[in-house]
Amino acid sequence: MAMEITQFLLAAQSPDANIRTQAEASLRQFQEQNLPLFLLSLSVELANNEKPLESRRLAGIVLKNSLDAKDSVRKEYLVQQWMAIEISMKAQIKDLLLRTLGSSASEARHTSAQVIAKVASIEIPRKQWPELIGSLLKNMTQQENPAALKQATLETLGYVCEEISHQDLVQDEVNSVLTAVVQGMNLAEHSREVRLAATKALYNALDFAQTNFENDMERNFIMKVVCETAISKEADIRQAAFECLVSIASTYYDVLEPYMQTLFQLTSNAVKGDEESVALQAIEFWSSICDEEIELQEYGTVEGGDSGSTHSRFIEKALPYLVPLLLDTLLKQEEDQDQDDSIWNISMAGGTCLGLVARTVGDSVVKLVMPFVEGNILKPDWHCREAATYAFGSILEGPSIETLGPLVSNGLDLLLNAMRDENNHVKDTTAWALSRIFEFLHCPASGFSVVSPENLQRIVTVLLESINDAPNVSEKVCGAIYYLAQGYEDAGANSSHLTQYIPRIISELLKTAERTDGSDSKIRTSAYETLNEVVRSSNIVETSQIILELLKSILQKLGQTLELQIFSSDDREKQGDLQASLCAVIQVIIQKLSSTDETKPSILQAADPIMFLFLRVFACRRSTVHEEAMLAIGALAHASGPEFEKYMPELYKYLEMGLQNFEEYEVCGITVGVIGDICRALEDKVLPYCDGIMNHLVRNLQSAELHRSVKPPIFACFGDIALAIGEQFSKYIEPTVAMMRSAAEVCAQMDNSDEELMDYGNQLKRSIFEAYSGILQGFKDSKPELMLPHAGHLFQFIEVVFREKYRDESVTKAAVAVMGDLADALGPNTKILFKDNAFCVQFLGECLQSDDEHLKETANWTQVMIARVVS
Repeated sequence: MAMEITQFLLAAQSPDANIRTQAEASLRQFQEQNLPLFLLSLSVELANNEKPLESRRLAGIVLKNSLDAKDSVRKEYLVQQWMAIEISMKAQIKDLLLRTLGSSASEARHTSAQVIAKVASIEIPRKQWPELIGSLLKNMTQQENPAALKQATLETLGYVCEEISHQDLVQDEVNSVLTAVVQGMNLAEHSREVRLAATKALYNALDFAQTNFENDMERNFIMKVVCETAISKEADIRQAAFECLVSIASTYYDVLEPYMQTLFQLTSNAVKGDEESVALQAIEFWSSICDEEIELQEYGTVEGGDSGSTHSRFIEKALPYLVPLLLDTLLKQEEDQDQDDSIWNISMAGGTCLGLVARTVGDSVVKLVMPFVEGNILKPDWHCREAATYAFGSILEGPSIETLGPLVSNGLDLLLNAMRDENNHVKDTTAWALSRIFEFLHCPASGFSVVSPENLQRIVTVLLESINDAPNVSEKVCGAIYYLAQGYEDAGANSSHLTQYIPRIISELLKTAERTDGSDSKIRTSAYETLNEVVRSSNIVETSQIILELLKSILQKLGQTLELQIFSSDDREKQGDLQASLCAVIQVIIQKLSSTDETKPSILQAADPIMFLFLRVFACRRSTVHEEAMLAIGALAHASGPEFEKYMPELYKYLEMGLQNFEEYEVCGITVGVIGDICRALEDKVLPYCDGIMNHLVRNLQSAELHRSVKPPIFACFGDIALAIGEQFSKYIEPTVAMMRSAAEVCAQMDNSDEELMDYGNQLKRSIFEAYSGILQGFKDSKPELMLPHAGHLFQFIEVVFREKYRDESVTKAAVAVMGDLADALGPNTKILFKDNAFCVQFLGECLQSDDEHLKETANWTQVMIARVVS
């Protein structure tokens, strides 16, 4: 029997904090003491039309939050809680939820639809609640049912399709759902609310329609209804229909050919004359087609290929009509669009799509765009000048250097002049276009650049003048300097061209980072990121003194942040963001100066003051600072080598804090990586800290609370520790290998249809192999026999990975390397294992045929190691 909880739900929303706190505590106590009854009581509240709307609203929110969470660990816990509830109690809750779909209150219907989908996401994959789809469809087929019930039912079907996988429904159910949804879109029979809900439901159901889209008749019918809905008289329904077309463009590209003429007409009309929300989706349709064709060109097969999609070249065919359509959108700017990054309007969408078109068709786009650029770039109306600049900047990726080179060389001077335009929008877009020019057409290392020693001075002068412009322009100029500098990275002698300008560039970037006229810290972040790139790209022989001066300045600034007075959480956040930026600069400087033997001593001399500051920064306890300071410490350990030992007594407690920081798991992951850096630097000098580190690492692997992304680096860290301390690792071998074995079993059973899970599986496999490699090499000179009992299992795991249909290349490299390490470390003891495992020959043969030189090199080495053992 459900409990009466209305008063608690109302009190939990009271403006009086005491009443609110008491009510929340009572609800929490009820939830903890009797979860099934708590959920039933919430469902009763939500379903009861006599109850106040406020209590029903909160009941729905609490119900939803009791079934789902963003955090994967929490979500799994909630799923297990629901699964543990008695079947009869769950049946009552589900029945109440389904009844609520017919409620007179729209908010209750909407919430119930969401909660039903959350329950479905748990039960349908487990083959429970098989009657749900049938119950929902019955609501649609009974003519006398009110429109509100049908609308809520369609909304529920849409949410359910969003929550579950297409493998969870049999084809008959899919057919019935699609029929109900498409019929719900029928203009003659249904109200606006029902048709909108039906169109949105179709959007979520499209992934399930694979079989239906393979059937000409069914596909034609679905496309006919969607196209008719795209010209409904209600704008929100038209928008929802175009969203369906965007999804169809990416999911069913292969079968679009017969409809493309109609679709061009529909999208063209929408772009030219419909409301912006509809026009944006019409442009997005063409962006999706571009995405598909770019992917086909990069990874898939083109027409005539044996497998995969065929390239229908829709963009190429539509080019003469599509490009003018997109160019027209560029003239529809908004007055304040450059002041607010959250703005997304038709001109921005059109420019983005034009950029994708350029990447899809390359040179062909240039002759269609350049007349627009030339015709508008000098017009008195700023809209025209800005649109011309935006068009030019949008086509810089895709066409060949041969085609773009002369145009950019001729236009560069004009763009530099435009940085002094009277209009802020024009300057903003010009700075962005310059950054694109430097990103795609400035690469001295490859032998081509529109930047020459002759025009470099003018470019730098204009950029450093414009960096003092309005905040939005200044930020874009930082981007232009970033790519200008990046072009000189790995450019050999050419990097000297920038050297004379570097002091001025650094000075202006530091000044820009101090600006306070921006609405947020974006200018500062951009300035420091650009500063990092300038340091990375500089010619170290010529700039080491300049970089050392910069280091002194940054250390001074970091010291000043520790003296800041903190009055609020906002002050604390600003302090933390600034410290993070400064630590990141220090990291880049450490890496740069330690990259040559001539400049390395200068960073070692500065190591003490750097470390002293980092330890003070850690006391601020801000996660972003912790991350950036940790990364910089890893770089310093790498540079210092065994000398780094002197910092360990003081640093160790912060390493422990990082390893225990499950909530900010990125900090934990970075700390694990830094421990690897420290092990490589200190080698056996890290031994006094290993017991503590290993305890934390093992505990972290066992924890269900720690985010899974941290776990692969922990295995790799085992390898780093073993390599550093050699035979001393023997006391950790049993727990370590036990965990590696159980992780290998998890990998073998993983669902590879989920892309995110597959990526995680690859990281896990690679790190298990890296751990084995480190341990084998660590024991090689003293106690290799300790790994003999585990060699058989390692071979089994390598074979499992070898036989996988889709194998990541980094996993392949790690697997082949560990085979070599087995032979190298265990020697003749592995002779029988290699002879019994014929797959090794096949595996190596495959790797020796690879185009990847590094993989071939590793396979060659492994082959030599095995040959020594077997012969």
